[in-house]
Amino acid sequence: MRPIYKRILLKLSGEGLMGDKPYGMSAEVISRLAEEIKAVHEQGVEICLVVGGGNIFRGAKEASKGMNRTVADQVGMLATVMNALYLQNALEKIGVGARVLSGISIPAVCESYMYRRALRHLEKGRVIIFAGGTGNPYFTTDTGAALRASEMQCDVLLKSTQVDGVYDSDPKTNPNAKRYEHVSYDEVLEKHLKVMDATAISLAAENNLPVVVFSQAEPDALAKVVSGEGKFTIIDNKKEK
Repeated sequence: MRPIYKRILLKLSGEGLMGDKPYGMSAEVISRLAEEIKAVHEQGVEICLVVGGGNIFRGAKEASKGMNRTVADQVGMLATVMNALYLQNALEKIGVGARVLSGISIPAVCESYMYRRALRHLEKGRVIIFAGGTGNPYFTTDTGAALRASEMQCDVLLKSTQVDGVYDSDPKTNPNAKRYEHVSYDEVLEKHLKVMDATAISLAAENNLPVVVFSQAEPDALAKVVSGEGKFTIIDNKKEK
């Protein structure tokens, strides 16, 4: 398999790190993800990562229960830092240089995000893990991923999920859900397709950043999608034929 992208941003969901656990992190899942990332990195692909925090804390959900939304989102951002540090450790254990760059300043734990610093890490062959979202409440990690992918001039944003693409409804509850091979940014917004929030999709559209949605559970899923193989949905500015 030959990579078709030079620089990618991989968005991982926090829930995808749980494995069979009800919450928290699965060492087995994270170890497997690290190996997949290493395999692609060794093919010369420059890799940026954004990981969610839903396996630990979901700010919007807690805010709906009465918690102050700003505080809830700050706790959620800290959860993404925890996941990022765990993933960094897993990568370093198998010989992959990695750095966590956070949108919120935690200097005793990781580096603060700076655009030129991030570029230098890529130039030195390191995997970058962006944590802390955008550093601001009221923005999702999907929006943070679209922002960082645009800033770093990535060729594509790869969104790893629990399903093998974008559907018009939840395939887990609707066996007749329609799966899209290709869908435009406008269609995602007009049809309210549950793949990324509207801000993230709009930001990707403004910067002509393709989004590829694929299943994390498939063997060698990352290597396949980076090579344009396997099952996935492409979101860009073209309408499906």
